[in-house]
Amino acid sequence: MPSTTTVTAPATAPVTAPATTTATAVAPARPARPPVRWDVVHLLACAAFALGLALVTSLTPHRVWSVCAALGYGTAAILAARDPRPWTGRALRAATVGAVLLPLALLIVLGGAQSEVGVVEHSGALLLHTGSPYPAHPTTLDDYNPYLPGMALFGLPHALQGDTPLAPLTDARLWFCAAFVACMYATTRCRTGRTAGSARTAQTAGSVRTALLVSFPAVALPLAVGGVDLPVIGLMCLGLALAGRAGSGPGPGTGVAAGLAIGAAASLKWTAWPLLPVALVLIAVTAGRSTAVRAAATALLTAAAAVLPVALADPHAFVEHVVLFPLGKGGIQSPATSPLPGHLLAEYVPGGFVLAVALLVASAVAVAASLVVRPPHTVRAAADRLAVGLGLAMCLIPATRFGYLVYPIVLAVWFRVGAYDERRESRGELGDIGRDRAAWATNGHTRHDS
Repeated sequence: MPSTTTVTAPATAPVTAPATTTATAVAPARPARPPVRWDVVHLLACAAFALGLALVTSLTPHRVWSVCAALGYGTAAILAARDPRPWTGRALRAATVGAVLLPLALLIVLGGAQSEVGVVEHSGALLLHTGSPYPAHPTTLDDYNPYLPGMALFGLPHALQGDTPLAPLTDARLWFCAAFVACMYATTRCRTGRTAGSARTAQTAGSVRTALLVSFPAVALPLAVGGVDLPVIGLMCLGLALAGRAGSGPGPGTGVAAGLAIGAAASLKWTAWPLLPVALVLIAVTAGRSTAVRAAATALLTAAAAVLPVALADPHAFVEHVVLFPLGKGGIQSPATSPLPGHLLAEYVPGGFVLAVALLVASAVAVAASLVVRPPHTVRAAADRLAVGLGLAMCLIPATRFGYLVYPIVLAVWFRVGAYDERRESRGELGDIGRDRAAWATNGHTRHDS
């Protein structure tokens, strides 16, 4: 048989399909949303408030302030928006100039002010010439002086130089402003544990906080048109800050410095007296009872030295001016008639005056009880407790004004701006505003990284 040749087909290599690369479409990255510029928002809100007040007020000094402040806040907002860094010095300076310095200068030149400015200047003249800041027989509203004797010191420059070319510099508002700014800046220096390397940054942080506070409408408006409450608030904040470091060492550690500030505030106006128990409890908790006793003795002696000689010289005039008139029981009705609960009760409810006073006493007892049950251990906690007490008092007192609410506002806000925290202070750290923003505050250009 013929041989059969078997032809074997060559092995075919398996054909592998080429790998297909699936191209994943990458969506274009969304542009990062720019962070909210809270400094711009703050300044625009201030400008809106000033414009709104200009539209509704019938008081000439307030209208002058409103127009100047709106321009200042608007300019500051534009400067802030153009600068990539928040809370820069240029914007804060523009806000301060527009909301405080410009309207204050204009009102001094024009002679526009709230009545309390004239009352303080007149009381300074009376103190200089008669030894008492209280007229013995007040007949008009402007004759009444509801402030404690220490307030008359702010009227002494006008009494001494009011008829000279230096008269514009003797306006009591300038001295109110100077005392307030000095006290608030001093509170920023009452910091424990600061290292040498942080001294300049701490100083700049204090400037930022002070500028923010001074340019805020609730403070800037009274600084320009009246301002009689602001040195009281400044001394109260300083007293709290010093009370918080009463156990930190010699000097402030004795409690004497805190006592002097508290006593000085108490010699100006009754509204400062609630500070005394709050600050003393804070000192007792953080520095011991003996330090609290020294602070109390210093505060009471300071206030007594200013008040008692005048009160004893003419007890009838003292009671008429600083007790009956503020309660709405003087010979002339007090102009403090804002529609807050205490005034509404006294005005429209039978027996409402007694009810308002009873509620006022009850709120004071409640705050005092809270100091015993849960005493404050930090300056911030003490400021909050004092703000609550004063807020209740301002709402319940029969003769009251919306402007008095600047007390609880400043106390509640001031020790929070810049993260004023004793635990951070004890480690020598600045708060957030000190590290992140204060480096830009002085000139808006030079940065000092920590």
